[in-house]
Amino acid sequence: MNSFKKNACRTEAAGSRINTRGVENHESGENMIKFKRYLSPDTYGIICRTLSLAAIVVLAAACANIGNPSGGARDEDPPLFVTANPPQGALNVDKTKVTLTFNELVNVKDAFTKVVVSPPSRQVPRVASVGKRVTVTFDSLMPNTTYTIDFADAIEDNNEANKLQGFAYTFSTGETLDSLRISGMVLDSRNLEPRQGILVGVHSNLNDSAFIKTPLLRVAKTDDKGQFTIRGLKEGTYRVFALDDKDNDYKYENPEEDMAFYEVTVTPGSETVETTDTIFNALGEVDTVTNRMRTRFLPNDILLRTFNSQIRPQYLAKYERIDTTKVFFKFNTRADNLPELKVVNPAGESIEDAVIERSARNDSIIYWLPERLVHADSLRIAATYLRTDSTGNLSETTDSLRFYYNRPKPKKAKKSDKQKKISVEDSIRNITLDVSFKTTQQEVYLPLEFEFATPLAKLDTSAFRLEEMVDTLWKPVKSPFTFMQRDSVSPRHFKVEYPWAYETKYRLAADTMAAIGIYGKPTRPISQEFSTKKEEDYCSLTFHLSGLDPAIPSFVELLSGSDAIVRTEPVANNSVTFKYLSPGKYYARLIEDFNGNGEYDTGNYDLQLQPDLSYYYPKVINIKKNWDKEEQWDVFAVAIDQMKPNAIKKNKPAQDNRNREQTNENEEEEEEMFDPTANPFDPNSKNRRKTGAY
Repeated sequence: MNSFKKNACRTEAAGSRINTRGVENHESGENMIKFKRYLSPDTYGIICRTLSLAAIVVLAAACANIGNPSGGARDEDPPLFVTANPPQGALNVDKTKVTLTFNELVNVKDAFTKVVVSPPSRQVPRVASVGKRVTVTFDSLMPNTTYTIDFADAIEDNNEANKLQGFAYTFSTGETLDSLRISGMVLDSRNLEPRQGILVGVHSNLNDSAFIKTPLLRVAKTDDKGQFTIRGLKEGTYRVFALDDKDNDYKYENPEEDMAFYEVTVTPGSETVETTDTIFNALGEVDTVTNRMRTRFLPNDILLRTFNSQIRPQYLAKYERIDTTKVFFKFNTRADNLPELKVVNPAGESIEDAVIERSARNDSIIYWLPERLVHADSLRIAATYLRTDSTGNLSETTDSLRFYYNRPKPKKAKKSDKQKKISVEDSIRNITLDVSFKTTQQEVYLPLEFEFATPLAKLDTSAFRLEEMVDTLWKPVKSPFTFMQRDSVSPRHFKVEYPWAYETKYRLAADTMAAIGIYGKPTRPISQEFSTKKEEDYCSLTFHLSGLDPAIPSFVELLSGSDAIVRTEPVANNSVTFKYLSPGKYYARLIEDFNGNGEYDTGNYDLQLQPDLSYYYPKVINIKKNWDKEEQWDVFAVAIDQMKPNAIKKNKPAQDNRNREQTNENEEEEEEMFDPTANPFDPNSKNRRKTGAY
């Protein structure tokens, strides 16, 4: 029950007590005076006390009912800052304890992660809240220094958790207060997600090594929209960085941390601008419009795009014997070279003729053992490979590794099982090589893919026949087809390329022993049937692009509703077309591919390389069967933080209490409407696109 309701109850109870004591001008009081004539004094006193008690009970119940959910609106207002000791902006401060007072009971939530103090220090100040006060206690203060305590949205009221957004407190231990600011936004370079809670800071030392060797000079953290403001800056020139500071050392010493760097230096400044304030009344109507002058701090449109350099200390993460036929090596990151293996036990054996199956990054490697090693339950192998040493350099190391295979114990056969005969199918499977196909519904634009159970010792491609059904009969296809290994890293995977026709049944057939595995097992007769879709089951999508620099190669990634890549096509003559699509909802992302390798490349701070630039098409694309859809895409027409549709955005800002119960029932329609003028970034500045400032 709030104080207003409590006071109302107290007033009503007091009035009741006055009435029961016989106020002359009240009707009930007059009747009581007349009734008194017929009662003894003791009886009259008892009746008065009884009536007084009954009235109090009734009013107390009425007060309790006032506290119902229907008794008033929810508190949606954040706490208000009232005063501070020392005062906001104070000079010559020598106290190590700061006390901030608010207009209501407050809490400080997630102080360790949200509250940021500049300049940063290894000794983190202690933040606490008691009642309406928040205290910040320092171990010590540096002389002639401007301190800023940025609370972000950590301060909230005690009852409804209404957050006070962007509150910061500043004081100085010297004669002057450094008051300049810079602000901007941090996005993930690959997917344009706002980076929440990431550290942003500056260095006045403009050397590249400063970010690696020394802590950031002044810092802030991004909010749930990825926005930041660094306060308390002196006049001068700075470099700006963002860092996912996992080890809390305020420097880029760990190459596994996400980071961003602004390519150009910034010089903080300010200007006075006239702004218009509009005050609305309780009905939502304009009540007052006033103009006032305020200070705008610049630059306020810094865009930092975080990336991970993918530089990892290289080591052997896992090794195991999967079964009798193969051993597996897993490295934690990309490896340029394969390990060299030497069999130690059984003595005199070699593994040089093992068949290697690996990933494109060489971080996962399978060695298919020679048949003479398959029957050894225990193997000791000396593996020589490159590993990152204590100095951070790759050096050759040799490990002696043991590989065991615990053969499963045969289950004790039940009496009923002994009477069962092994099926012909199971008998054949034990002595033949299996072939598995990827699908029975073949896409017309893809090759037919399949794999053998083991690598092959022999393959007769002429033994394979591709047939199509014509009038219920299987006939050889009219055009030649290509039978080949899928890629150079997997010796078990093969594909058949052919210009598939729509709505047609096909069959890939082969006689016995068309292929023989490395362990001597031949294939059985192969007869795999599959079919293609109708032409009208497909649709296509074409983007006509504008705003791109023709000197920079680019490609477009078609995305699913989970932001996953469905297809990739290069841009040619300012357009890109995706054929043979299945109907559905799609999204799109364009990559400016600076080195033209057709892949997204991350950045490298040591080489001062920024990552490839990503841009999203700002609408969902709905495509129906048998449609050929065309879309105009002005790549830079929408501000970069507004490009990515909300439907696939993962890091969405938290709603405050005013919007807590609102739902977006027209999400698709709203996705097609954007207001780039509402954003501080200017997407039309070509110079900014080159520098990463946008």
